[in-house]
Amino acid sequence: MAESVMTSTTRIQSGTSQRKGLPNWVFIFPGIYFGWVLTKGEAISWYRIEEMFYFRSFHMYGIFMSAVVTGAIGIWLIRKLGIKAWNGEPIEIPKKRFHKGYVLGGFIFGLGWALTGACPGPLYAQLGAGFTVVIITLLSAIAGTWVYAALRDRLPH
Repeated sequence: MAESVMTSTTRIQSGTSQRKGLPNWVFIFPGIYFGWVLTKGEAISWYRIEEMFYFRSFHMYGIFMSAVVTGAIGIWLIRKLGIKAWNGEPIEIPKKRFHKGYVLGGFIFGLGWALTGACPGPLYAQLGAGFTVVIITLLSAIAGTWVYAALRDRLPH
């Protein structure tokens, strides 16, 4: 039996897609392209990540800043043009209030990133590039997700 997740606007069943005419496997192609971009941009390089944490290079900060600007323009266009989701529903971006848990979570995330040289996005690209040691990081990320799921109801949100 497929598990389901309720969102504010639609019900999504695991393994199925609410998109009109597009099976989930189609989305592997943007993922492959994203991995290629991360690799070519050296965002999966442990050396680039180390440079960033020691403030020796602007390279990774430049990538992050361009992503923030691109995301901001995308959100602005969605709101300005009233762009809808694939299934025709309006795209709602709720406002979030600051919570002190974000600081702790960001610290834990950054600590893990600094210790392993990888954040969740590039893990698969690093694995695809042949860095098999990343399997340990990937399994740790999955374990962390399971721990969060188990503790979620007891954590402040």
